[in-house]
Amino acid sequence: MESISVFEIIKVGIGPSSSHTMGPWNAASAFIRIINRERSVAEVKEVFLEFFGSLAKTGIGHGTDIAGMLGLNGEDFKTIDTTKIDEKIDKIKKSQILNLGGEKEIPFIYGYHLVLNMQKSLDYHPNGMIFKAIFEDGTELVQDFYSVGGGFIMSQEKKSIEKHCIRTLYPCHKSSDIVKYCEKLGLEKISDLILMNEESWRSQEETKQEALYIWQQIKECIYKGVNKEGVLPGGLNVSRRAAGINRKLLGDKVYKNKNEWFQQIVDAEVNFTNINKWISCFALAVNEENASFGRIITAPTNGASGVIPAVLMYAQAFTPFTSDDDIIRFLLVAGEIGTLFKKNATISAAMGGCQAEVGVSSAMAAAGLTEILGGNVGQVLMAAEIAMEHHLGMTCDPIRGLVQIPCIERNTMGAIKAITAANIALESDPAKAKVSLDQVIQTMWETALSMNGRFKETSEGGLAIAVNVPEC
Repeated sequence: MESISVFEIIKVGIGPSSSHTMGPWNAASAFIRIINRERSVAEVKEVFLEFFGSLAKTGIGHGTDIAGMLGLNGEDFKTIDTTKIDEKIDKIKKSQILNLGGEKEIPFIYGYHLVLNMQKSLDYHPNGMIFKAIFEDGTELVQDFYSVGGGFIMSQEKKSIEKHCIRTLYPCHKSSDIVKYCEKLGLEKISDLILMNEESWRSQEETKQEALYIWQQIKECIYKGVNKEGVLPGGLNVSRRAAGINRKLLGDKVYKNKNEWFQQIVDAEVNFTNINKWISCFALAVNEENASFGRIITAPTNGASGVIPAVLMYAQAFTPFTSDDDIIRFLLVAGEIGTLFKKNATISAAMGGCQAEVGVSSAMAAAGLTEILGGNVGQVLMAAEIAMEHHLGMTCDPIRGLVQIPCIERNTMGAIKAITAANIALESDPAKAKVSLDQVIQTMWETALSMNGRFKETSEGGLAIAVNVPEC
């Protein structure tokens, strides 16, 4: 089995969905690379893109069509000015011209060259899409892609995955592997094992710098979210709430930047109610940014991107464990737990419901928090198990296909559950646990397979149809 870096699970992304925005964007970019590998963009006459299944059914709400067009247009979601997205899409639609790969202008008519096929699903995965390039000489290049969660993509034949298969020095594909190698090497901290394994991709110093970069991006995202008011896009008229909570909690305190803002939180009155409100505020801030095409940290997905930031910010603001080393260890362990779910179950809501997104992120955050609060190997894994155990069976039923209701609030709940799971694990003896992390991951996968497709990010069941939201 292939090893996965923690920074493939926790990474810079763009809202509103890792599966439905980042995945199609990555696929479009990959298709451009395939064209240039097989022929040349300069030889292309037309390009067609068709989305199927869950991608089509919730595509408008998730910006799937937008991601496809921008990816084909040669844009990079890691660097694009997110305030210019609407302007760029309007230009493509009105001019009916796409700058393929940023190299050649070709005709592109929305609704003809790009289609959302809501009547058909591809057999391999519910998040399917097919790209087709027609060259000037009349020949064609067709490529299927599947967005399998967290921005990861693959083709049915797996030919389009442009990455080298990496096997770490101490491969950890199950939680039992983590236990085995920690015992073998005499390690008391899971993060020490992960730091060694990450050397398969980069040096230990580079790994630490990447973790601290992720932390800076998390702070930036939360800060943006707590300073924006108004209504989220998409037509549901959902009001942003993080800014209001932030203002009430800080009262008349003023700040000029994110560092001054954070210090005001640290210096503010601390009690159980206020801490709970701050945790919710942090999670809401991130997911409100995500819902409005903001730049966020995918962890492990966009729909669940608020959980880990909220829990890590909680640790930095309200516990003594605030060093750079604590931040690094938190993220390394959280990311590694995410890889276990990715390899043995799923992190795609279209495959497993919201348990695969908020549930997994809660397990990741619980493990990371337990690591820095002094938990041993068994307690860290126990915390992850507890957090997932209490998300089993959670459906994905976004109203009108938007990552807003119930998605945004679910991140606040996932964060609170993660902290609770960590506290329980720290007061428990893992040797007496009745359920292992590997067992709960297997159970989650079996639950995903049994779940009705209406509850897997199709907006055809649950709250998506139970709540009557009038069209605007």
